[in-house]
Amino acid sequence: MQLAIAAVIGLLAGTHCATWGMYKDAPHEGFTVRRYSRSIVVGLLTALGLHLLLRLDLTSAAAMVLFFGLCYVTERGIVEVYKTFIREEDQSKYFIPMQFHVKGKVVQSRSARLLAGFGYVVIVVAALIGIHALQDVELGIPRLVMVLLIGSIGGWISAFGGAWKDAPIEGFEIFKFFRSPLMTMFYAFLFSFLTDSYLMIALTALGYERATIETYKTFFFPNKPRGKFAGKPVHFPEMLSRRHYFVPLYVGIWLVVIAAGVIAFTRPGERVEADGILARAIPRLPAIPATVG
Repeated sequence: MQLAIAAVIGLLAGTHCATWGMYKDAPHEGFTVRRYSRSIVVGLLTALGLHLLLRLDLTSAAAMVLFFGLCYVTERGIVEVYKTFIREEDQSKYFIPMQFHVKGKVVQSRSARLLAGFGYVVIVVAALIGIHALQDVELGIPRLVMVLLIGSIGGWISAFGGAWKDAPIEGFEIFKFFRSPLMTMFYAFLFSFLTDSYLMIALTALGYERATIETYKTFFFPNKPRGKFAGKPVHFPEMLSRRHYFVPLYVGIWLVVIAAGVIAFTRPGERVEADGILARAIPRLPAIPATVG
């Protein structure tokens, strides 16, 4: 039962990612089942792996909400690392290269890209280890402040990564740079009412930040091409109308997540804890009062 719930949540997270990606890219690249299903499959496999590692009680609405965010951020991390450092693809169709580049110039050496990708993964893993280490360290900082600071870490990684990729070509935008840290801080505050784990708070906050930002960019500005396709021709104009068929599915996923969130936040005192292989990385701490800080 638990594994089935995990699979469904992973499929929902993957489909959510696949749909906003298709909505923005299909007019330029066309629609293929293989491309659309990529995130769905990765989301499913991610969910199964995370469930085996964490063993969250997914019959709990709070756990479902957090698990969706964990699946989301893991799927995004895997796919983005693959596209940036591993995949070989013609970059001429893009305004902003999707492969690893320095000041807009793609690094042609595959070994150099792989080395850079390894370094990036090491930095991310080090950040996660650091977050875990802070769990049992008493710094004399109010818990609310700690939650906000730790929650912002993923946002800063996203902000600096985005600036590295986009700013040399599009220019630096202050709002765009600070948007991710502020959004992850907001979600970290919310999820601190559902779990005591700094690590889970940080990862889930980044997952929901990605889901929210991509929804905002994709569906609030549907006629604005993605930065990577700015100024590029629309080769598949029929997709400008066909892509709308996927909107009800996308909205439906959001409604399911929001409904689970409402249920979770109306059950005060319910805390999500891990009970699997990584239980040590997500310690069991005494529940904190509803008034954080």
